[in-house]
Amino acid sequence: MSADPHALESRLVSTGVERLALLGKHAEALMAGYAREEVPLEGLSTTALNRLLAARILWRPDEQGGVKLAPKVRELIAEMLADETRRHVNADVAETLELLRSLVQSYREARDAGEYWRQEQQLLRLRQEVDDLNGRFADAIDSLWRRLNSDFGFVSRLGDKIRENERAQKQIERLLDGLSLIDFDELIDLVGSDGALRKLLVSGLQQQLTQHFTSLREVQRRLVELMARFRQQQARSRLVAGMAGFLREHPGFVPGNYAMRGEVPGLVNRAAPLHAAGALALDHDADARTLTELLHRLPRPAHRPEPVTAAGAAALQDDTLVAARQQALKEDVERFYLGVVDLGGEPRSALEYLEAAGHDWSPEIWLFQVIAEYQGLPRSEQRAFRLRQQESQAGPFNQLYLIHDVVLQLA
Repeated sequence: MSADPHALESRLVSTGVERLALLGKHAEALMAGYAREEVPLEGLSTTALNRLLAARILWRPDEQGGVKLAPKVRELIAEMLADETRRHVNADVAETLELLRSLVQSYREARDAGEYWRQEQQLLRLRQEVDDLNGRFADAIDSLWRRLNSDFGFVSRLGDKIRENERAQKQIERLLDGLSLIDFDELIDLVGSDGALRKLLVSGLQQQLTQHFTSLREVQRRLVELMARFRQQQARSRLVAGMAGFLREHPGFVPGNYAMRGEVPGLVNRAAPLHAAGALALDHDADARTLTELLHRLPRPAHRPEPVTAAGAAALQDDTLVAARQQALKEDVERFYLGVVDLGGEPRSALEYLEAAGHDWSPEIWLFQVIAEYQGLPRSEQRAFRLRQQESQAGPFNQLYLIHDVVLQLA
């Protein structure tokens, strides 16, 4: 027979209350053990010591050594005190994901068997594990922020600052690696169509992880900003320290008036040189001869225009004729389009129009220009027409299509 679940829960609660009471009752001795290497036994009776050892609050590494705080209790105190020197953030995502998969399977088995109380218990444990996972990530990010405002922000040496920066960057990398282990495609397949599980393990968890990613990006930005600011301060302090050392070695040094010097040292002369601008004063008659001489000294153009020969004139004339013929073809095609518009939407063949108009254009050139004119129209004007190509395949084994005619009509 299975034990009564309510009795198990009651016994679990009573045991937890007893252990928490032990922590509160012997808080002074426990905090002394946290601050020192071992827990002082002067204020603890034999019965109290045995109860603390049985509750795993204290532990004895060996028989000859003293009694020390259990690691979990020390971490709990470090978390409550925000003691960054002893806090160890553990975001073991892989282990948590394995536990979540096991709990989801147990939840499904209880749901299929109709055991609603066990189903609610498994769902409660799932919520607790997800909350613990989010809490560990939040504690880790909070630890990084505290480190930025304490250890990283108040380090006087550049080497210590760089080491603190590397430590924080490695912790950020570990957190990012842990976040990357959470595969939402796998979680979607795992929860299936169950609404409660999808809300807990997909939508809710994804929202929390988005906040964690945003916080980590802000931490990285703050790290880079603090490091750059520290390097600026370090450079200024080095300059001041160097100047102070120089003055100690040369107590009689008096800075000179650099503004009145003709040659300024390169270290001080950091400004860009000024280039004086010049302009011609045409209203000065005395400078007319000088300007004339300068104009005569200007270099002549290297390439003179070549004279136009008979062959060049013929080529130019041919180009003019070709351009005029192309323009005439374009105008005839435009009149074809305008004729289609005048028909009020009736389809019209391009070759029939060519024959009726009496133009001397080649049918191939004419169809090519009609298609090119349609493709050159803006999108809004193309939608006003409908262009159909009457084509046929060149052969049964040839994918080439031959255009025989083009039919244009209003859409």
